Amino acid sequence: MSNKSPFHADIMSLHQEVTGSCTLVTVRFPNEGKIKFIVDCGMFQEQIYEERNSVIPFDVDDIEFCMTTHVHVDHIGRLPLLVRKGFFNPIYATTDTCNLLPHALADSCRIINSDAKSKKISALYQEDDVECTLKLLRPCEYDKTVQVHKNIRTTFFRNAHIPGAALILIQISYPEHKDINLLFTGDYNENNMFLEKSILPEWVLELPITIIQESTYGDMDSTEIHKCFNENVVSCLNENGTVIIPVFSLGRSQEILYILKKMQVEGEISIDVPIYFDGKLAFTYTKMFETGKIGIRPEMMDFFPENMFYVSKDLRKVLLNSEEEKIIVSTSGMGSYGPVQLYIQKYLPRQNALIHFTGYVSEGTLGRKLADASSGTIVSVGGLLAAKRAKVCYTTEFSAHAKSDEMIKFLKQFKNLKLVLINHGATETKEIFAKRVIEQISPKDVGMLGEEYFFRVDPYGLVKTAPTVFK
Repeated sequence: MSNKSPFHADIMSLHQEVTGSCTLVTVRFPNEGKIKFIVDCGMFQEQIYEERNSVIPFDVDDIEFCMTTHVHVDHIGRLPLLVRKGFFNPIYATTDTCNLLPHALADSCRIINSDAKSKKISALYQEDDVECTLKLLRPCEYDKTVQVHKNIRTTFFRNAHIPGAALILIQISYPEHKDINLLFTGDYNENNMFLEKSILPEWVLELPITIIQESTYGDMDSTEIHKCFNENVVSCLNENGTVIIPVFSLGRSQEILYILKKMQVEGEISIDVPIYFDGKLAFTYTKMFETGKIGIRPEMMDFFPENMFYVSKDLRKVLLNSEEEKIIVSTSGMGSYGPVQLYIQKYLPRQNALIHFTGYVSEGTLGRKLADASSGTIVSVGGLLAAKRAKVCYTTEFSAHAKSDEMIKFLKQFKNLKLVLINHGATETKEIFAKRVIEQISPKDVGMLGEEYFFRVDPYGLVKTAPTVFK
């Protein structure tokens, strides 16, 4: 069969850097038929892209289905907007993601409406849009192939990024033609203390394949990670201070609680130091971990430290003015939302306080603002002004994203790698990682997804690139 076959798929990214994930695929068949679908439909969290959240840059009536890699808001946060604009077709996701989505979208809707009210603008979507979105979900089990269209089948494989996360294999077929095989990594990680290891079956590794590969930490090796969290927490407590730990509701909250438990067991921190846990959505997810409602390894269901307290509104008022030595674990992870913003307001001016971020903080968030501010700088926190006197630290040691060397290891498994499309990373980071892929793997072709170009692939690999209409 000629590699000039009219059977091809055009792949284009509708996001430029790390958040707002949405990839549009247009398949053209030899009979002149056409189908379009998207993978993810997330919120932009970088301030410079915020205005794009209200824009869906394609006709939703043309989209046959959506697939969702995982439940983080930068991958699912605009699904209700998609529905509000007229999308009523299936949304495929793993069973665990489908169980988590009602809580994630309800929280996203609440934040969106609160922001809209304060800015006196229309909200992107409402609760009824969330309800309509949930009715479109089609739960998929790991490792089981599902026919989503007469010419398209998909298989979700375990991804240790967070509970419910998946690597999505999409196989597009047409009579008398070889398949077009696309693998979307989403946000990828091989290992997670709560989950089974991510392992792809041999039959997938042998496929002629195009991989759409995330690159969030494509400029960093796992050996470059400086582990500082335990030492910083102990140092603050030795000064009778307060430790504020901003965390993401799903995964990071539970991991930090387990780390604190280990620190107690190993004698690094005393069990007499109270640990306060705050954040409504984090409570919900933690209960799902604890009760086995999502796929957690049974031996990891007891991850709670001693002397831990769930924070009520009344207790929060006490903590905001407390001088006692303590640890507060609170949402949200980037500091811009949730009760942690209140704690930062109160504790940022205190010299004996530590505010320790445990994950990525994007441009425009409070976490990034504090990172950029020098000691003594006056910072606006939720509308209040405070001098930065507390110690503010960051660490990537808990990141749920694979680093550059781990992603290279992942890509090296594939026996017939036709094309790697670098996705979901800062522009400079994507460039660095793309060069490394070329040097260490030498697949047939390497490209960078952004908003400038789309990539046309057929069963034999890359056909061409061309400018998109979305730039």
